Amino acid sequence: MKAAPDAAQLTDRVAALVEAARKAGADAADAVAVRGRSTSVSVRLGKVESTEASEGDDVSLRVFVGRRVASVSATASSDPAALAERAVAMAKVSPEDPFQALADAALLAGDVRDLDLFDPTEVTADQLRETALAAEEAALAVEGVSNSSGSGASAGMGGMVLATSNGFLGHYFGTRFGRSASVIAGEGTAMERDYDYSSRLHFADLEAPETIGRKAGERAVKRLNARKARTGPVDVVFDPRVARGIAGHLSGAINGASVARKTSFLRDKMGKQIASAGITVTDEPMRMRGQASRPFDGEGVPGEKLLMVDKGVLNHWLLSTSVARELGLQTNGRGARAGTSVSPTSTNFAIEAGERDPEDLIASLKSGFYVTEVFGQGVDMVTGEYSRGASGFWIENGEIAYPISEVTIASNLKDMFLRMVPANDLDRNFGTASPTLLIEGMTLAGS
Repeated sequence: MKAAPDAAQLTDRVAALVEAARKAGADAADAVAVRGRSTSVSVRLGKVESTEASEGDDVSLRVFVGRRVASVSATASSDPAALAERAVAMAKVSPEDPFQALADAALLAGDVRDLDLFDPTEVTADQLRETALAAEEAALAVEGVSNSSGSGASAGMGGMVLATSNGFLGHYFGTRFGRSASVIAGEGTAMERDYDYSSRLHFADLEAPETIGRKAGERAVKRLNARKARTGPVDVVFDPRVARGIAGHLSGAINGASVARKTSFLRDKMGKQIASAGITVTDEPMRMRGQASRPFDGEGVPGEKLLMVDKGVLNHWLLSTSVARELGLQTNGRGARAGTSVSPTSTNFAIEAGERDPEDLIASLKSGFYVTEVFGQGVDMVTGEYSRGASGFWIENGEIAYPISEVTIASNLKDMFLRMVPANDLDRNFGTASPTLLIEGMTLAGS
């Protein structure tokens, strides 16, 4: 990846697909080309387990014939005329859909902003191997670590080119680099596992592999000699790694597609208090170097920063064109391509930081549960019911006391949001981000 990829060939390809669709009888059309390149290396106990490389250019064409729509996908070398004829023939026999349409021309991006998403640094497979080995070596050097679950390093590039029959033509590309380590501490039935990782758009922003390995080892060792906790009510402090999952549940609940399908527990809460007054939630597609940044969405619409939740009040749904039309609204540029379809998604979605240090939240509790990992699929997005297996550390007299495992925490997300207190340690280096969160009044099932 010495330079940003030349988009000229893909631009010509999507423009040709749109033109072929119009000639084949489509009233409107858009075409997207997606390019991906990646290399990854995984190691375990000093030996390479796998080296993988992939690359591909794929295209998809969406055509509209009256209120009928159809989409087809193929490789970038496919014949535009044949692909267009197939798509139009499919559309003519498809059921009518009054909500499907191209984004309004007035909403399309003019100048495509440079968000500094691409890093030309070239990383070889040998460099990735050495990085993965260094992370594992640092992890195994931590006293108490007994085995490795593996370490890895990766480098990749991806991007898209979009053309629409109502005048949009644009492209963007981004890079992503990653490092990780996972290790085991202890022996026999007392073994504990943990991990650490770093993922960035720019190579120089990555954490050092030695730091990642050391953190992974230290986290695993701290979990040794875990106890169970007694069943009962509990105040829970969520580590940012777990709190990001809570933010993800909120993102899913305010996704316009879920609202339209009536599968969100927040579907009737627009303009109402859904969280404590200390909670503000943003979604910002134009953030410079943001993990989920994009200068335009999958329909060519640039998205503005939105206060999704302002002082606890719900202000917006995440919307694509078709979902917005179904809800009687206008898209806010959150449409994303998923194969041949377009659905709303979040971008750089964050529960904003509060004013208190994480240590202060912990110190405020006479007893509580600091959660560092959850597992299981016990979240019902229709009702908001939340029940997850969990592990972490018991809080006693405002301090971390000892590790806890094999328990379950439960509540309802509607109540959790209303009781949520954010710390001031927000790390924006994630597409879905959250600071440490304190949520009072949950239920713990243990011994």
